[in-house]
Amino acid sequence: MRGGEGITVIGGGIGGLFAGAFLAGNGRKVTVLEKNPTAGGGLQCFYRDGKIYETGMHIMGGFGSEGTLTRICRYLGILDKLDIEHISPECCDELYYAVDGRSWKIPSGRERFVAELSRMFPEEGEGIRSYVDDIYAMTRHFGLFYLKPSEFNMLTLPEALKEPADEFIARKVGNPVLRELLAYLSPLYGGVRGHSPVYIHALINVLYINGASRFRGGSQQLADALVGVIVENGGRVLCGKEVESLEIRDRRVTAVRTFDGALFEPDTVVSAIHPVELLRMVPDGTFLKVFKDRVNSIASTHSAFSLYIDLEEGAFPYIDHTCYYSDRYGDMWEQADGECERWPRTFMYMTPPDRNQGRYASRLLVHCPMSFRHVEKWVDTAVGRRGADYLEWKSRCAEEILKRLDARYPGFRGGVRKIYSSSPLTIRDYFGTKEGAICGFFKDASSLTDSYLPIQTKVRNLFLTGQNIILHGICGVPLTAIHTAEAILGKNVIVDEINRN
Repeated sequence: MRGGEGITVIGGGIGGLFAGAFLAGNGRKVTVLEKNPTAGGGLQCFYRDGKIYETGMHIMGGFGSEGTLTRICRYLGILDKLDIEHISPECCDELYYAVDGRSWKIPSGRERFVAELSRMFPEEGEGIRSYVDDIYAMTRHFGLFYLKPSEFNMLTLPEALKEPADEFIARKVGNPVLRELLAYLSPLYGGVRGHSPVYIHALINVLYINGASRFRGGSQQLADALVGVIVENGGRVLCGKEVESLEIRDRRVTAVRTFDGALFEPDTVVSAIHPVELLRMVPDGTFLKVFKDRVNSIASTHSAFSLYIDLEEGAFPYIDHTCYYSDRYGDMWEQADGECERWPRTFMYMTPPDRNQGRYASRLLVHCPMSFRHVEKWVDTAVGRRGADYLEWKSRCAEEILKRLDARYPGFRGGVRKIYSSSPLTIRDYFGTKEGAICGFFKDASSLTDSYLPIQTKVRNLFLTGQNIILHGICGVPLTAIHTAEAILGKNVIVDEINRN
């Protein structure tokens, strides 16, 4: 089987589908190759007993009235195909601490955020205002965050944006509890004390201060809509097509071969898979050893242990915002610590909205940061063949989370019908990410260039995209896909068109 001329995208996750949609919408013939039975990556959902469960993408920033994702989806012609619920600005997130039984409700909206936190901590009002003004100013260094023509160059990033995020927060406010609250989104970028750069903190926090949203009926609808853009423009999304190797001659990809024997001969290749996986597919000598060693040595962000809880009808109320549970204060920067004794330190949970959501929730999702060290003894096992001790370990992990939920909501267990779970190994094997990382490569404030990979490779027709390139997350990955697509189509082709609409 030969794909003919055009663009082959390796990987049908969020990055691959957005890149494919941008390219197909601009007249390029696109073929997306996805190893799993369903395209979507972190947007994928699964069904059990008629209920839908999201695997990765549960809350989104950027879907406000003129938010970045709203404008991107409008440009692609898919905005009206998405069923989106906007979370109330009065309480976007709720943080609960078992040590004192207190809940903190975090609002959205720039001025509301400043006003509410200043009411909670009146002595810190000036620092809170300065903190918010500064993180918004930091995002202005990333023009594409606002869909403005721009170029990204890690080498020219201002030094102030490389400061560790926890140190930046500590300079702004003195109250330790307030510092904790300002860091509560650190799991969304794998935050680590003394290492995570403030520019990532700023981008993530501004995105959600501006407002958060959720999908009614599951995030797969976005993946399906992107597939539709590609197909409607003459392209293909082929699932169950795992790439085995790339043939490269004279610094150009000449063919892409899949494990089932199919052969594609594209003009251009976009790799949306983990760079470590890509390196395994190319012939020896394609890249210098020093480059391969650097890519293989880049640290990963944390992984996660997740519970997918099927609730009895009428057993648990629907919660219209995201909740965070913590045993105590002070753990926001060590949530995925490799020490097993104190796991879980904190976790995020939510009741996803159904299309006709009523008073009660039908399911509850829990996502708890976890270091890959927890599962290293099973690192060489495969799905369904990890052994009884692995299943017992998963049961113990689930029990630790359920104990905390039952303490938070007495009688919670009585409303649980069934429980499904996944571990860092599940994420590693299903999504093809190194060590099951959920936020891509770890960005270290002291050595940012070490984890930076350019979109254009030394292979002239091979380009990179995805969560390990430039920015991660539901907003960062589509923005990175714009950079990748424009590297092929021409500078600012897409951004200029978005701004004309």
